[in-house]
Amino acid sequence: MADPSTYRPAAGTIPTQPGVYRFRDEHSRVVYVGKAINLRSRLSNYFQDLIQLHPRTRQMVQTAASVEWTVVGSEVEALQLEYTWIKKYDPRFNVKYRDDKSYPYLAVTMNEAFPRAFVYRGAQRKGIRYFGPYSHAWAIRETLGLLTRVFPMRTCTQGVFNRHAQLGRPCLLGYIDKCSAPCVNKVTAPEHMDIVRGLISFLAGNTAPVTKRLQQQMHEAAESMDFEKAARLRDDLAAISKVMERQSVVFTDGTDADVIATFGDELEMSIQLFHIRDGRVRGQRGFVVEKPASSTDVDAEAELVTDFLMQFYGDAAEREAEIPREILVSVAPATGPEVEQLLAELREGPVHIRVPQRGEKRELMETVAGNAKEALRQHKLKRQGDLTTRSAALQQLQEALFMDDAPLRIECTDISHIQGTDVVASLVVFEDGLPKKSDYRRYRIKEAAGDGHSNDVASIAEVTRRRFLRHNQDKTAVPDAEEFDGTRFDDEKVEEFTTTGKRFAYPPQLYIVDGGLPQVNAAQEIFDELGINDVMLIGLAKRLEEVWLPGEDEPLILPRNSQALYLLQHIRDEAHRFAITYHRQQRSKRLRVSELDGIPGLGTQRKSELVKHFGSVKKLREAGLSDIEAVKGFGPGLAQKVYNHLHSQGS
Repeated sequence: MADPSTYRPAAGTIPTQPGVYRFRDEHSRVVYVGKAINLRSRLSNYFQDLIQLHPRTRQMVQTAASVEWTVVGSEVEALQLEYTWIKKYDPRFNVKYRDDKSYPYLAVTMNEAFPRAFVYRGAQRKGIRYFGPYSHAWAIRETLGLLTRVFPMRTCTQGVFNRHAQLGRPCLLGYIDKCSAPCVNKVTAPEHMDIVRGLISFLAGNTAPVTKRLQQQMHEAAESMDFEKAARLRDDLAAISKVMERQSVVFTDGTDADVIATFGDELEMSIQLFHIRDGRVRGQRGFVVEKPASSTDVDAEAELVTDFLMQFYGDAAEREAEIPREILVSVAPATGPEVEQLLAELREGPVHIRVPQRGEKRELMETVAGNAKEALRQHKLKRQGDLTTRSAALQQLQEALFMDDAPLRIECTDISHIQGTDVVASLVVFEDGLPKKSDYRRYRIKEAAGDGHSNDVASIAEVTRRRFLRHNQDKTAVPDAEEFDGTRFDDEKVEEFTTTGKRFAYPPQLYIVDGGLPQVNAAQEIFDELGINDVMLIGLAKRLEEVWLPGEDEPLILPRNSQALYLLQHIRDEAHRFAITYHRQQRSKRLRVSELDGIPGLGTQRKSELVKHFGSVKKLREAGLSDIEAVKGFGPGLAQKVYNHLHSQGS
C-alpha cells in the first residue's frame, strides 16, 4: 500500500478549472478516472486524513502511486472525456454496470447480405440490431415463430444457409412459408431486406401499419372469393395480436421512454431499467453495482445515475442502438443539463431527462423502483444460498478478527424505539452463514432510561446481560424444554424469548452489536462482569460499515467487496428488520389499549376495525362524528361515545 502523501501534488499546482483526472498505480496502470468542476477542490479531498475517507476511496488512493489531470473547457467536455477514458482504460475502482443476470436478446444481423434473426446472449456488437432483453429464451423463439408467419425472414445459421444453397432446395421453414428462402433465390437481397425492415419496424413499436395492411389484404381476399388466402391472413393477424398482447400497455399516449430507478443500501445499489416503446413495456434490464463514495445517499444516487446514463447510452450509441427522446429517472443526475446535451449529440436529436411527479409515469416509476428493491434482495439471497460464498465469508471473518476458528454461530442484537418510547431489542442467530429463525429472540427493554444515543448504549447493555446471564451454564448443560418456559431474569419475565420454548442449544463464537464504540464498550463491560472470555465481540456501525472492537480507538475496515462484510451487513439488517417488526407491534398494541381502552361497548374487534379503517389513532381523533359512524359496526350511539372519549382526552 502506497502512502498518498508521497505523490500528493502541491495545492498551488492544481488548476481550478473543470477537468478529468487519472490515478495510476506503481505499474502506470490507470486505477481510477474521475471528473471535476474544480480540479483543485476535488483532488484535495483525496489527500485528507485516511480515516475520513470512504473505504473504497481509501483503498484506491493507497493502491495508486501517482495522479495526473487534463483541463477541459466545460462540464460537458469533462463528462465526455471521462466516459472515453473509462472505456479505454477500464479502471478497477470505477463502477462497472454489469447486468444482474444474462438476458437473452432477439438479434438481427444487419451486416450480412441476407440478415438473419436469432436468440443471442453476451456482449453486443456493431452491425447487429438487438431487441429485448427478454426474460426467457423460449419467449424469443415463440415470438419469432409467430412473427415469421408475417415476416418470413431467414433464421438459419450460415452453415445451414450454405448447405441448402448447394443442394438447391430450401429447408422445412421455406416449404411452410416461414422463410422466404433466399438461399435458393426465391427472393432477391433487396426483397429480403424489405422483409427484414418490416420486422424491425414492428419490433420497434410500429405495429399499426402491419395490422392495417393485413386486415385490408384479408378483406380483399374474402371479396375475391380467395378464402384460403383470407384464412391464412386471418391466422397471421391472430399471431400478430398474440405478440402485441404480451407487451402490457403502461402509457395510454403511446410514449417512447426509458424508465430508470435505483434502490440501495450501505454497500450496493440496484438499477432497474424498463424500455417503453409505443406505450408498451418492450424490455427490462437490471444491474447491481457497488455504491459510490459520497457525502450523502442522495448524492451517491445522483452520481450513480449520471455515470450510468453516460456509460449505458454511450455504449448504446456505439452499437447503433436506439436512445429514446425521454428518459425518466427516480433521482435527477448530478449534472443533468450536461448529460442531456451529450445524449442529444449521440442521438442526433433532443433528449429530456426528468423525474416524474404524478400520473401514469409516476406510477410506473414506483413499479420500476419496486423491481430494483426486489432485484437487490434476490442478489443478496443468491449470495447467501451459495455454500462456497458463505464458507469464504466465514473464513474471511476468522482471519480479519484473528479468531482461532471460523464463527459458525453468530448472534446479533439491535435496538428499536422512537424517542426513547416502546424500546425493544432483537437477537438474531446465524449458523453456517444462514439464519436460524427458531433461535431468534425479542426483548422489551425496561431498565434503560433517557433517549437518544445514551439510551441505545444502556439498552445494549441490558439485552447483553439478559442474553449471557446463563452463558457459562449453556456451554455444558443439555438443552431442555423448560429452560425458557416462564424463566425470570432478576425477577423479570423474559418477553417472547423463543417460539419453541427451548433455550439456546449452543453459545455463539461471534456476538455483534449494532453500533459503534460506545455500544461495543457497554457490551464488553457486561462480558467482564459475567466472566465471558470465549465469545468474540464486535460492533458494526451503519454509515461506513465500520467494524469496532472493544477498547480500540480506530475501527477495523473490511474490503468493500469482501464476502465477510456482505455477511455482517446481512446479519445486521436482519436484526434491524426483526426489531422494527416487534417495535411496530408493541407500539400499535399500546396505542390501541391506552387511547381506546375504557370506552363502554368497544371491544377488541371494534378497536381493531377503527384503527384499520383510519390507519392510526391520531387520524381517528381528527375524524368527525359522521366519519366514525361510517365504520362497519358503529351506530350513532357508539360513534358518539368514541368521539366524546377521544376529544375529552385531547382537552
